[in-house]
Amino acid sequence: MVVSVKHLEKHYGTNRALGGVSLDVAPGTLFGLLGQNGAGKTTLIKILLGLVAPTAGKATLLGQPVGTFAARREVGYLPEDHRLPEYHTSTSLLDLYGALQGIPRRQRRWRSAELLDLLGLAGKEKLRIRGYSKGMKQRLGLAQALLHQPRVLFLDEPTDGVDPVGRKEIRDLLLEERRKGVTIFVNSHLLGEVEQLCDRVAILRKGELVITGTVPELTRQKSTWLVAFDGPLPAGFPSAGALLNPTDTPGRLRLQLEPPPHDQPGGDSGLDRFLADAAAAGLRIRHLERERATLEDLYLQIAGGTTLAGGEQP
Repeated sequence: MVVSVKHLEKHYGTNRALGGVSLDVAPGTLFGLLGQNGAGKTTLIKILLGLVAPTAGKATLLGQPVGTFAARREVGYLPEDHRLPEYHTSTSLLDLYGALQGIPRRQRRWRSAELLDLLGLAGKEKLRIRGYSKGMKQRLGLAQALLHQPRVLFLDEPTDGVDPVGRKEIRDLLLEERRKGVTIFVNSHLLGEVEQLCDRVAILRKGELVITGTVPELTRQKSTWLVAFDGPLPAGFPSAGALLNPTDTPGRLRLQLEPPPHDQPGGDSGLDRFLADAAAAGLRIRHLERERATLEDLYLQIAGGTTLAGGEQP
């Protein structure tokens, strides 16, 4: 495993930031870490980076104890709300950081030019960072994290302040890095983006790991359907056993079905009965799909303390 955390605890006096977290991240995984403010996400990342010592438990990075030089030299890190020296240009800043990392001059200049182009900053090399927008600074911070071609990448809100085009460029770049075998650990509040990007997701609540799993496992199917018809519905439709309610999408209805009676084993499902009723009423269905939960649904359940089903729970 690239990241392995076993029964990790961190206490600040009487405040428990982490309470026995255990998780593993396999090589080449895009891993999303979610949780409310104060859930312990930043504490966990700081422990993995060797910036904070755990109170109890064990954590390794690339098979090495966290904080060792061998582990840290393979890591790229983009913190949230990072600060860059604003008197630099993008090229002079990356050249400085590359030199500090021991990257040969020709290699760091070639790599800098490549990253600035991929992140939409080409052509702005002479502009000092003080003239950058927040989104441009975020892209430059990501370029700095990727400069030395790390094996592991820790990103805290990587698309914060970035416009939709920039977010798409960053997503494409991260997916390409994953294709190369880089393991990426993302902490973000943009749940739709995490759902698009990540292979696996873990959610922390009050210092404890509540659930972890793949995105398809966590965004499981609901027991409701989305349906749309050509033309108005006749009076009295649907019959007993089905409820139709409006949705936020014009013309789209939410269908909720009752299960078939227990005394009719092997009978038609609720959906079969509904479709038969629609055909008998002369209705034409132009859209029908099973609703899926989203990460936002799951996140809000956890924030509210709801008991969950699905995924892996400690």
